Amino acid sequence: MKPTPTIFLLCIILVFSLVNCSSAQEPPFLQYKNDEWVNQQLEKMSLDERIAQLMMITVYPKQNDAAKAIFRKRIQDWKPGGILVMQGSPTKNADWINQFQEASETPLLVAIDGEWGPAMRTDSTIVYPYAQSLGAVQDTSLLYQMGQDFASQLKRMGIQMNFAPVADINTNPFNPVIGFRSFGEQKHNVAEKSWMVAKGMQDNNVIPVAKHFPGHGDTKTDSHKTLPLIPHSKSRIDSIESYPFRYLSDKGIAGIMSGHLNVPSLDNSGITSSLSKKIITNYLKDEIGFKGFVVTDAITMKGVQTTAGRAELEALIAGNDMIEFVDDAGKAVATIKAAIANGEITENEINEKCRTVLALKRWVGLNNYQAVDLKNITADLNAPEYQVTNRKLIKKSMTVVVNNDSTLPVQDLEKRNIATIMIGGNQKSIFQNTLEKYSGMDHFWLPKDATEKTWANLRQKLDNYNFVIAGITGINKYSSNEYGISEIQKQAVIDLVHEQNVVFTLFGNAYALKHFANIHHADALIVAHQDNELTQELAAQLVFGAFKANGKLPVTSDRRFKAGDGLEIASNQTFSYTIPEEAGMSSAILNRKIDSLANLGISEGAYPGCQVLVAKDGKVVFHKCYGFQTYDSIYPVNRDNIYDWASVTKVTGPLPAIMRLVDERKMNVDDKFSKYWPDFIGSNKENLSFREILAHQARLASWIPFWTMTVQADGTLDKNVFKDHPSPLYDIRVSERLCMNHDFKKTMFDTIRTSNLLPRKRYLYSGLSFYLYPDIIENLTGTPYESYVKISFYRPLGAHTITFNAYKHFPLSQIIPTETDDFFRMEKLRGYVHDEGAAMMGGVSGNAGLFGSTNDLAKVFQMYLQKGYFGGRRYISDLTLNEFTRIQYPENKNRRGLGFDKPLIDNYKNKLEDAYPAVSSSKSSFGHSGYTGTFAWADPENRLLYIFMSNRVYPTRNNSKLYELNIRTAMHQAIYDSIISE
Repeated sequence: MKPTPTIFLLCIILVFSLVNCSSAQEPPFLQYKNDEWVNQQLEKMSLDERIAQLMMITVYPKQNDAAKAIFRKRIQDWKPGGILVMQGSPTKNADWINQFQEASETPLLVAIDGEWGPAMRTDSTIVYPYAQSLGAVQDTSLLYQMGQDFASQLKRMGIQMNFAPVADINTNPFNPVIGFRSFGEQKHNVAEKSWMVAKGMQDNNVIPVAKHFPGHGDTKTDSHKTLPLIPHSKSRIDSIESYPFRYLSDKGIAGIMSGHLNVPSLDNSGITSSLSKKIITNYLKDEIGFKGFVVTDAITMKGVQTTAGRAELEALIAGNDMIEFVDDAGKAVATIKAAIANGEITENEINEKCRTVLALKRWVGLNNYQAVDLKNITADLNAPEYQVTNRKLIKKSMTVVVNNDSTLPVQDLEKRNIATIMIGGNQKSIFQNTLEKYSGMDHFWLPKDATEKTWANLRQKLDNYNFVIAGITGINKYSSNEYGISEIQKQAVIDLVHEQNVVFTLFGNAYALKHFANIHHADALIVAHQDNELTQELAAQLVFGAFKANGKLPVTSDRRFKAGDGLEIASNQTFSYTIPEEAGMSSAILNRKIDSLANLGISEGAYPGCQVLVAKDGKVVFHKCYGFQTYDSIYPVNRDNIYDWASVTKVTGPLPAIMRLVDERKMNVDDKFSKYWPDFIGSNKENLSFREILAHQARLASWIPFWTMTVQADGTLDKNVFKDHPSPLYDIRVSERLCMNHDFKKTMFDTIRTSNLLPRKRYLYSGLSFYLYPDIIENLTGTPYESYVKISFYRPLGAHTITFNAYKHFPLSQIIPTETDDFFRMEKLRGYVHDEGAAMMGGVSGNAGLFGSTNDLAKVFQMYLQKGYFGGRRYISDLTLNEFTRIQYPENKNRRGLGFDKPLIDNYKNKLEDAYPAVSSSKSSFGHSGYTGTFAWADPENRLLYIFMSNRVYPTRNNSKLYELNIRTAMHQAIYDSIISE
């Protein structure tokens, strides 16, 4: 007999019903409802004690020992099932928890409000992003990781339950209590994000409690102060407000918190939802099918409206398993016990709820309770791996909603005269400090209470710039008073949009966008969602393309900015600035070893101070300054200091230009050098190979002390060559008090031309050809050498501090001094090149002469490390970079590349003291050192960059301790040692 269509349809419905039922997961703690430990605890408890297990009292570790004694006595007398921990420090919280657990016969279930991590209630811990920020994140695996972080951190303090996540859908922009605490206004987004955070905790045996059922998102009032109304129909609540809770219930979340709300469509009696059996039992448990643990929101809130002394009882009757924030648990127990006697609630119901609480305790391991170890607890709670999660979440939350003409990421830096302004700030901000790592710029700020005259004066100053990067700060979290936005802030935005090429970053609630009339006409607009130091730092990095942005607005501000809006911005391979762990390195090892070596050099007198920068995978993970500019210990070394790079100039001045010219086929390294320097024709150098000269095996002499050619018999300098003041003939300034006859440059070139050659080809480092490259480069490009390298490389790279003759461009106090010259220039050198030969070239040479900051030197070398590409631009082809950075003549035991230094042949076989550079550096690595104590090294195989800056020649070059102590190589090896094996 064939089935009839009706029977067939019923079968299909039954199958779908079974599938649907089987898809719902049960909370994991339910497996312990009949556990032996649970049964034992239940059997030994009196009725009073079983009732008390359903109470959670609140403790405040921020308070004094007298308060602690009161809380301890309450625990001993009332025997509550749990405690809610409010304000305190990590150590004090954990210490109090330990003492309270000791005072309790049955282990306490310890809870906290940790919506953005323990920091919501615990100081000195990581503040993770608010839920609204996380609503913008598209990679939900990061929210799962955050949930795992929460679990690990809470357990470290002895906490087993987190009253989070907030699963309310914030459909009301004027909500006075939820707002930024919600993942947004889109139900699927809220539900999924809530579950990923909850799952991260639950998979690590911490109890997540989603709140505030049936949904607090569309309220005009705050349930802390009154009873809010949810005026919607049941169908609307089914579809919107309760949707995330249904989703979480199906996923098997352990806990849900009942909110204090008036929901007439679910219960028209006017009773608050947390005390309504229709809402908690009939709707949440029976209709939705939630099988987990239900706890009330704080029972002391004004939204709880019932007969005095009956709130706890009515909460249990409604279907809650536990009551939070009980003021007088003794009185509540007595009331409930009396209600059992008069039949309002049964003892079996109490027993079942108690069994639920005990099962939770068994699931989180309280059956084998151990006190928390207080040692290093604050450091553990701020461990680098947690910081990495936080940084990733903030980066992924960044939301670009305007990007006209692909303004972001900001590039073409050589064309931009940049000003920054903090609209609502009263001093230079972290945002601005980070922005200036990418290029030269000037900074301004406009306080929230600034006058129109102040703004008018500032507008005049901004007229001198062609590009403005503006941060909008001082935005309140809640909607009252237009998020605290002042009229001058609104006007500043209007005027900047009209008058400037401007990029805005809003540091604050996305809803606040509605109050800026024409901000959508800006060149670019980033919503950073929050306003703290880390958010400002990362937003600045996004402006210049340090990482990809793909955040989406979680809420609708107005018709211009709607939920789901967000543009994708690609990274352009500029630097990002982060912590070592984000690049797979150990900050503990880096700090310990590099600090030790740097301080060793200072204590041993190898240098008065130094800087160390480390980058991996394009991420600057370490940049620290040590010591002072000089041995008098007055001016500390800082990141803005300008150094004399000495011979590092060779690979950052003429060499990038030569590589560019090779790419343009204006040079060929297999030509004779005399093709580019015709003066060698007819000399013993006519047939020298350009390649061999760059590889330092063309038989050229190592160096020529040109200045000694001008010393007369009486030891004084020839007055036909040098004067103590400039003139049209003596216009080459060698130092502050010494000027050279420009005709002597020809003598220097002639001396190079006629110098002897070595008898055979072998490796001998020679700087002679580097005196000639500036003129060669100018002849081939038609642009003066200094202008060419600045226009072609330094300015587009944003390396604005790199220059010759630093004394012309920077305050002397910013420039690190080198030597007190007591044999040639007879003065302390500061801002004038240390190398005598480069000085006699007027400070503009190829062998030495460049000055700059550590960060800007790193940009040049990172460009090399990335095969000629940096910040959205290709400077040199990868083929050319590969050619110049490979060993040219290994058969001749010459380790050199073309211009670049390379590791010793078979360096990896050496002991550390015999290695150059680090033993672990790859064969593909390259770099250069400088006589003044500078060093730069790039390793493409390990994607690693190391910069060391010092003035080891201060006050005299007769100090070789930097080499004797092997500090630079030892540091370099320490960097490799810090890489965490995968």
